[in-house]
Amino acid sequence: MDKDTKKQDDDLMVENEFNALIDDYLKSNHRRKVEIITKAFHLAKEAHKGARRRSGEPYIMHPLAVARIVCSEIGLGSTSICAALLHDVVEDTDYTVEDIKKIFGDKVAEIVDGLTKISSGMFGDQVSSQAENFRKLLLTMADDIRVILVKIADRLHNMRTLGSMAPAKRHKIAGETMYIYAPLAHRLGLFAIKTELEELSFKYENTDEYNEIVSKLESSFSKRKDIFEHFADPVIQKLDQLGFKYEIRARDKSVYSIWNKMKSKGVPFEEIYDIFAVRIIFDSEPGVDEKKRCWDIYSVITDIYKLRPDRIRDWVSRPKSNGYQALHLTVMGPDGEWVEIQIRSRRMDDIAEKGFAAHWKYKEGKIEEDNELDKWLKTITEILEHPNPNAIDFLDTIKLNLFSQEIFVFTPKGDLRTMAQGSTALDFAYELHTNIGDHCIGAKVNHKLVPLSHKLNSGDQVEILTSKSQTPQPEWLGFITSAKARTKLESTLKKQKKEIAKKGEAIFKEIVGETELSTSTIDKLLDFYKISKKEDFFYALGNKTIVLPANLDKLFNQKDKDNSSNIFMRYMKQAFRVGKKAEADLEQLDTDNLDTIDKKKTYILEEDSFKKNFRIASCCNPIPGDKVFGFITDNNEVQVHGVNCPVGLKLKASFGDKILTLEWGRYAQYSFLSTIIIRGIDRVGMLNDITKVIITDSVNIKSLNIESNDGIFEGKVSLFVHSVTDVQKLCSQILKIEGVQSVNRLS
Repeated sequence: MDKDTKKQDDDLMVENEFNALIDDYLKSNHRRKVEIITKAFHLAKEAHKGARRRSGEPYIMHPLAVARIVCSEIGLGSTSICAALLHDVVEDTDYTVEDIKKIFGDKVAEIVDGLTKISSGMFGDQVSSQAENFRKLLLTMADDIRVILVKIADRLHNMRTLGSMAPAKRHKIAGETMYIYAPLAHRLGLFAIKTELEELSFKYENTDEYNEIVSKLESSFSKRKDIFEHFADPVIQKLDQLGFKYEIRARDKSVYSIWNKMKSKGVPFEEIYDIFAVRIIFDSEPGVDEKKRCWDIYSVITDIYKLRPDRIRDWVSRPKSNGYQALHLTVMGPDGEWVEIQIRSRRMDDIAEKGFAAHWKYKEGKIEEDNELDKWLKTITEILEHPNPNAIDFLDTIKLNLFSQEIFVFTPKGDLRTMAQGSTALDFAYELHTNIGDHCIGAKVNHKLVPLSHKLNSGDQVEILTSKSQTPQPEWLGFITSAKARTKLESTLKKQKKEIAKKGEAIFKEIVGETELSTSTIDKLLDFYKISKKEDFFYALGNKTIVLPANLDKLFNQKDKDNSSNIFMRYMKQAFRVGKKAEADLEQLDTDNLDTIDKKKTYILEEDSFKKNFRIASCCNPIPGDKVFGFITDNNEVQVHGVNCPVGLKLKASFGDKILTLEWGRYAQYSFLSTIIIRGIDRVGMLNDITKVIITDSVNIKSLNIESNDGIFEGKVSLFVHSVTDVQKLCSQILKIEGVQSVNRLS
């Protein structure tokens, strides 16, 4: 294809995409401002002229795609569409925020500036750049929510086109999406986008599992269709008689949520029973209360089918903090299967799919909306005022809030407070005020005395008991759950620690008799007490954990004596490879070639005479054959994590520049630890039969634990294997034993 033809095709493709954007915009209920959108498009097109994406298409196709997501999938107006079209202009071209301000005004410029701040350095060399960017993103979010909404649209389009990226970059972006952007979309009520972000991340990280579940969903479709039709027929008949305007449909769970359920419950696809839910969406009628209509439909369904009382969820009367409203119930269907039903109005459905942006579509209506999002943003701002110095801990603190579900708790005066599920009495104390939290000694829940660690339930009435003499304790961190309370407590503990350390320093100066502290003396003491920082040493002195003798020389003389007497023993231990060192030597790491790692190439995991060029991460213990990725540690070692490892997910989101694509080599000498769970019906000789199979298979057992309860047993076996194939072979052999019902590898 010659250059002219290629240019004509590109121009046509860009023109068609722009026309599609204008069509989407004209279908919305926003004011018609086509002129300013056209101006933004022409400026972006000119600015990105000649630039191309990795896929080969003109770069302008990306801003256009983001603008279409912003318009049709999130439901925003012309300001956000312009910002989406211009979101890469300041970062990638010679235009400045001032230029944007002159042409498009303050609002568009502010959003573009916010987006530029988040993006700059997103893939940089800074150790915690992504966590820092997350902080920037939340700070700008407090100013204008549209910054984060456009950023989520940008990430969604990047995920849709992730296939053209290098494998290591794919790992990084997919991990970051699952760890940061999917929870944010969830919290903002963008359910459809949150689901797609999770699906795409899962698809790229676990291609085989994704395809397997998709194939099983397709093959079981007709069975689900029959169950839905049997259930729906009598309901449709009754609703039609009542003259309701509605639609009823079955909606399958996402592939990712099905896989998540399989993993958490340790069951195969065939044993997941709530794969689909029935959704009834009704059209609101003038003069008819939406809440009443929801309960009318509920009555129709429960007149026909038996209700499961513990599965009613009323989010109509009290919406979730991300704006979600619906009435959920579960009934026993005509085919003997539990069926989940979600009842919502057209407005509720729109808000569930598009989040808070959809509220603007209905703002003329007089329905009272309690916008919980402002409260959430306020909480986030409070956390930002006392940031944890470790950016990743900060990211975890925020993440505590992203997926939390609410409970509703009352004060002694009857005021209602919204708390995250799992909140304790101490969380509630800090929710009321920092001083109340700091001096809290206990609580009364429903007039009953409870400890600070007591978990609260919806509907509890809580009175906090305080004492002036009480001070915050470090062990409180163990039973505090909310991000806001943790930040306040950590801040107070830090101040306390500083004060105690000052006291310790004064004690030290008194003993040593020096106004200027001698570095050599402190270093000797740190070495003696095995403490790494002098601040920690002073803190230990201040709180009397360490008591120094009046004469420090005695201390050092004793240390020298101990050292000399141990030289012979140390020599003997090394000669005969005694102690932990021997174990470490078996796992000797070959670091000769690590300096020359090419991050763009696939790194081969190899062993040679008990030397290996990698280290297995203890958090997930992957074995050869598992899907893995590599992380280059500060010691320049390659650490191997499974693609679905929660710790690995955090690393991908926080240290994108240190991620490697890996490939397993051959392993004959080196063994890997793996654990399997065996369940079945107990009988005499069952343990003997299981151990026989394991021994016959020539596998080394590290530990074996079997418990039996009322005729059912569960066994946990940890063993050393060479690969996934060894585990699969062993599982299939154990499954043949009479009475064994299931054998699964613990991941």
